[in-house]
Amino acid sequence: MWKKNCCIAGLAGTVFAVGAAGAGEVDPNLPNYEPVSGISGNLSSQGSDTLNNLMTLWAETFNEYYPNVSIEIEGAGSGTAPVALTEGTANFGPMSRSMRDSEIESFENTHGYEPSLARVAIDVLAVYVNRDNPIEGLTIEQVDGIFSETQRCGGENITRWGEVGLEGEWANRDFTLYSRNAVSGTYGYFREHALCDGDFKDTINEQPGSASVVQGVSESLNGIGYSGIGYLTSGVRAIKLGHDGLYEPNAENALSGDYPLARFLYVYVNKNPNEDLPPVEREFLRMIYTQEGQDVTVRDGFIPLPASAAEREKERLGL
Repeated sequence: MWKKNCCIAGLAGTVFAVGAAGAGEVDPNLPNYEPVSGISGNLSSQGSDTLNNLMTLWAETFNEYYPNVSIEIEGAGSGTAPVALTEGTANFGPMSRSMRDSEIESFENTHGYEPSLARVAIDVLAVYVNRDNPIEGLTIEQVDGIFSETQRCGGENITRWGEVGLEGEWANRDFTLYSRNAVSGTYGYFREHALCDGDFKDTINEQPGSASVVQGVSESLNGIGYSGIGYLTSGVRAIKLGHDGLYEPNAENALSGDYPLARFLYVYVNKNPNEDLPPVEREFLRMIYTQEGQDVTVRDGFIPLPASAAEREKERLGL
């Protein structure tokens, strides 16, 4: 049985080189999962809120093969994953960003080797506005001007919707800004790639989870916020983004490199380089890199890994 305990790049040069079979579709070259005997025990996962639902769905699928495995999932933010892995309180550390050098160093000081990284899916980070907002899209420079105090991406400070092209009753409306909190990997990724490592404005409304960001935007006519595309609801719209042109936040544009906020999603594990992973951890990761595992990825709104990328991850992890 599974238990859910939840609080509520360079991507282009890496992913696209592996040759995706089809944007948003499971690569038919991925193998089917073949269960093995003797798998039981307990698993725990602590980390990314963005990955929380995906980890839960993977846990449900895994329990269809292995009902005697108990899995506990907690999604309090990517920043909690390195500590949990270092202290041994979790088997898996899902993260929507890669570990920082200081986090890797802390783990290595404790265990004598670095944590192992598993790329498990591709995410499109979307900028959301209220469903009644007529804006078509924004450049990254405009996004920076809206969210940041420092405008390091080269734009100017923006305080009204009229400054990004809206007219009439929208022209003098200000922004209600929604953001993840600092423990979130999504917060860090957005700060790095949409604000060019600049500082958020003091007026942002920090939220404990991605769903809370989207909910806030849906309830505020002037709202604007950012979250993974898997959190899209009927109350918001995910707008186009770009540098020279504007592109929809979808799988095709992520895999082509046109959409500017696409990223890997990760699961970190404590793997001694001289030893195999424990069988129950090994099988959970093996399942992720199959037709069944990547089908779950698509159902949860993320982009599946192509077979060549999945095979590369399996080889690195010794699966």
